[in-house]
Amino acid sequence: MEKINFELIRRFGPSVFKVKMPDKLVVNLNNYIDGIIDDKEKSTSLDKGESLVGDVTQEFKIENKMMEESGWARFLADCAQKWIEIETEKKISKFQMLDSWIVRQFKNEYNPTHWHSGHISGAGFLKVPSNLGTHVQKKQTKDYRGGNLQLIHGSKMFLCHSTLNIIPKVGDFYFFPNYMMHSVFPFKGSDEERRSISFNANIDENIYNVYGK
Repeated sequence: MEKINFELIRRFGPSVFKVKMPDKLVVNLNNYIDGIIDDKEKSTSLDKGESLVGDVTQEFKIENKMMEESGWARFLADCAQKWIEIETEKKISKFQMLDSWIVRQFKNEYNPTHWHSGHISGAGFLKVPSNLGTHVQKKQTKDYRGGNLQLIHGSKMFLCHSTLNIIPKVGDFYFFPNYMMHSVFPFKGSDEERRSISFNANIDENIYNVYGK
């Protein structure tokens, strides 16, 4: 058989931008979150559970001051700049943080399918249980998805997947368009915390709005 010269073109569907969070940033965020957990008054004042869809132990906002001082906002802005430039060959001049929040999920808890506001969003992992569980049926050969983040777009068609399953790993962070549906499966392993961090932001309207004049 002759050698085939090929190029696989993946042009359709939104891209997902995966990055690694600096170790120092992960430590700083976890220390801050542990402090919020211990401060019952602040934990209550920052509670975001009523506005989010998750059936989880706790969800709370990250304070604006912390986002700036920890370098979290700068990290997100720099990564978004790179992602948008790769995709559009344009440089954003605006990165407006709308909000950022923490999700503390434990065994049997979950986040149903939903999407975010703003223009761009993302989710990453600050703590992951050492054991997320296994299949109930031992004959099951497919990958166990407990605790996975699943991104969803469109419907399954020939040569076109509709989901991306992400196994949580500390420090991994994923950027995606705000409209991309996603969910988090429950897990049934250890009693340890699965701690994630998310955000919403706006960028330049003329870059985001592809239908604009």
